[in-house]
Amino acid sequence: MLITNIEHGWTGDPAGTRLTGAIRVEGGIITAMGDLSPRPGEEVLDARGCVVTPGLVNTHHHLFQSALKGLSINAPLDSWLEQVPYTYWPALDEEGLRISARIGLAELVLSGATTVCDHHYVFSDRYAYDPAEVLFQEAARFGLRFVLARGGMARGRDFGPHVPAPPTESVAGFLDAVAQAAARWHDPAPDAMTRVACAPTTPNFNFPPGALPEIAQEARRLGLRLHAHLSENTAYAAQTLRDFGKRPVPWLAYLGWLGSDVWFAHLVDISPEEVALLAETGTAMAHCPQANARLGSGIAPAPALHRAGGTVSLAVDGAGANEAADMGGALYSAFTLHRAAQGVAAISPGTILHWATMGGAKTLGLPAIGELATGKAADIALFDLDHPRNFGLHDPGLAPMVTGAARVRHSMVAGRLIVRDGRVPGLDLAALARDAALTTGKLARRPVPEPV
Repeated sequence: MLITNIEHGWTGDPAGTRLTGAIRVEGGIITAMGDLSPRPGEEVLDARGCVVTPGLVNTHHHLFQSALKGLSINAPLDSWLEQVPYTYWPALDEEGLRISARIGLAELVLSGATTVCDHHYVFSDRYAYDPAEVLFQEAARFGLRFVLARGGMARGRDFGPHVPAPPTESVAGFLDAVAQAAARWHDPAPDAMTRVACAPTTPNFNFPPGALPEIAQEARRLGLRLHAHLSENTAYAAQTLRDFGKRPVPWLAYLGWLGSDVWFAHLVDISPEEVALLAETGTAMAHCPQANARLGSGIAPAPALHRAGGTVSLAVDGAGANEAADMGGALYSAFTLHRAAQGVAAISPGTILHWATMGGAKTLGLPAIGELATGKAADIALFDLDHPRNFGLHDPGLAPMVTGAARVRHSMVAGRLIVRDGRVPGLDLAALARDAALTTGKLARRPVPEPV
């Protein structure tokens, strides 16, 4: 395949390098870039009217929440956790999870994502199905690269008798389940289509501290990366200071939980010293600007970590806390929120795109993706400029980051089109809308506790 007539392209590198011309794809790899002419029999994809970027990498999601949008809209994080995921999780049957995942993946694919990491932490013996299997099946249906951050908890947060007790596992049971998932789906290749990470839900709340070094050691023995929620609001630091005498990042450093194979979601409330420690150890951030804003949790110091030489990636988080759980919304939120807080010099559009491409690839340990360069995997998104929000732009190349209307005309994973002419092959959006309405209707009929 040859992608031609590129007028507005980005490589995804830290410098915000632009590109024009053409990109040749052979065997799922970018083999040439520049002034190229079609070869006999070569399929041609016309990029006129598009912005061409690497496929976007979403490093933290909760796909099971895609059928839980718009609930407890005015609740802060801790009340929202009580009223939404920890109230509704027992009602999510296999079909509900499948439809919810399909909704979320459709949102992501049509907004430029080609790689998705889902942090799924609800594994219960009440379920007559394996959530991990459902998630991998749905991702394969879309042709995405998929990373399962296999979550879980040895102890749940107590929200009172009116909330179902969260599903828990023993530490040994959790580690066995992670190992089983890894044996089935983890591919260590630099261009893997499927990966597994070891992802305790929230270390300071959900596991005894003494178990955390063991979990890190076992994950590393299996060749798995480590992931978790951390410092999502000020309550995290308050709790670790009270119970462990340290702020969250140095506390986890003491337990062997920092390094270039570790990434944390959120990191909203971290000190300058913690930023420096993350950068020094290569520990990455999954920046979730839109969900953090929706819950009133704050704005993570992603630009500070970036300036310190650290690794920042972009994520949408679960749709239950972010009703626009698409990469376009995440790009736009990251671009605007930091400028609102720190001024226009806080961040540039090219840096935001870098976080969503090369930053995400580095965070997930997939060095073959995330950049438009010869030798890299042909994970490529062509964003359609044919939308009123983009009309009048003097620099159309800025559109995916600055207009909030990131819509894909074509995208590919390893050279295989997963979106063609704005449609996902094989996906009936009208049928998905009907299935979504049935799923949300079923969930809505279960009793919900009154907000506290």
